[in-house]
Amino acid sequence: MNAVVSEITARDRRLSPLQVPPTVVEMLDAAERASLIARIKRLLIERDATLVAHYYTSADLQELAEATGGYVSDSLDMARFGTECPSGTLVVAGVRFMGETAKILNPEKRVLMPDLQAECSLDLGCPADEFAAFCDQHPDRTVVVYANTSAAVKARSDWVVTSGIALELVRHLAERGEKLIWAPDRHLGAYVQRETGVDMLLWSAACVVHEAFKADGLRKLRAKHPDAKVLVHPESPMDVIAQADVVGSTTGLVEAARKLSAKKFIVATDNGLFHKMQQVAPDKIFLEAPIAGKGATCVSCAHCPWMAMNGLRNLAQVLETGANEIVIDEAVRERAVQPIRRLLEFAKQRKRVVLSNNDA
Repeated sequence: MNAVVSEITARDRRLSPLQVPPTVVEMLDAAERASLIARIKRLLIERDATLVAHYYTSADLQELAEATGGYVSDSLDMARFGTECPSGTLVVAGVRFMGETAKILNPEKRVLMPDLQAECSLDLGCPADEFAAFCDQHPDRTVVVYANTSAAVKARSDWVVTSGIALELVRHLAERGEKLIWAPDRHLGAYVQRETGVDMLLWSAACVVHEAFKADGLRKLRAKHPDAKVLVHPESPMDVIAQADVVGSTTGLVEAARKLSAKKFIVATDNGLFHKMQQVAPDKIFLEAPIAGKGATCVSCAHCPWMAMNGLRNLAQVLETGANEIVIDEAVRERAVQPIRRLLEFAKQRKRVVLSNNDA
C-alpha cells in the first residue's frame, strides 16, 4: 500500500485552477430558445442526424434529445445507442472523449460535437505519451483505464471500465492474480483499491467537479437535513465517499433516487444530473453537496465548465455547417475498440448490461 501511495504522490496530474476554464452557462430568452429548438429539430431531420446528450448537459439539450428520438445517458451508453440508431450522423453533446468513444464504436458514422474544446480534466490529466511511458515501466501489470480517457489512452489499455462495473472487473482480475495499473482518476482508483485490496498503481488525475466536494461541508449539511440520504459519485474524495448512503455511477445514482423511500437527497455529483433525477422522482427534493471551503453551502456550483460549453446555439451551428467532426486515426481506433469489446464480453458473461446501466 505504501508503494502505491508514493506513486500517487509522485505522479500528480491534477489540473491547476489556471487550466480550468470558467463555467459559462448559455443564457437565452424564451423567443430565441424556441427559435433555436425549432431550427435544430428541422436540421436533425434534414441532416439524417440524431442527438445524444450526457446527463451533465443542460436541461434544454437533454429535453431536445429525448423529444427528437435521441438519447440521454452516460458516455458508453450514448455510444452504444449510436450503434443501434439508423442515422448516418451522431451529434454528441458532452465532452470530447464521449465523441471519440462514439466514433470508436461507430466508425462508419459521422460524429459531430457542438464544441471540440469541451474537454475533461481526467482526459487532460492523462496525456497519452506520458501514460504509455509509465505503462512501459511496468510491463508486468494489466492496464485498466476509465472510460474518461482519450482514444489513444484506451488504445494503450487492456481493459476499459465504467464506474458501474469497476469493482466487479477488478475483483475478477485480482482473482486471476493480476497486478494492475489504474488510470486516470485517483479517487475512483483509491475507492476500487480499498474495496478490492488489489495490487494497483494509480495514475493521479482527478475530476475538477467531484474533487471539489468538501467532507466538512457535507457533514454540516447532513446535520441540517438528518432525514436526507447521501448519494455520491465515486470520483469524489474518500472522506466524502465515507459519508454516502449510496456510492454509484450516474445511472446508479438516478436509480437510487427513484427507488429509495427517502424524500430528500444530498447529491455529490455534477448538478446537471438533477434534471434526470427530478424527472424520475418529481416528488423528491435534491440538495447539492457543498464544494467550497469548510462549512460551505453551495447553491449551484458543482457543474463541469466543459459540459457547459454545449448549448443550443453551437448545436444549431454544427448541424448547419457540419463542423467539429471527430476524426480518429484508424490504427488507433482499432486498438482502442479492443479493450471496450473485452469489457462488453466480460459483462455479457455475467449477464450485465454494462452499456445501458453504467457511467463514465
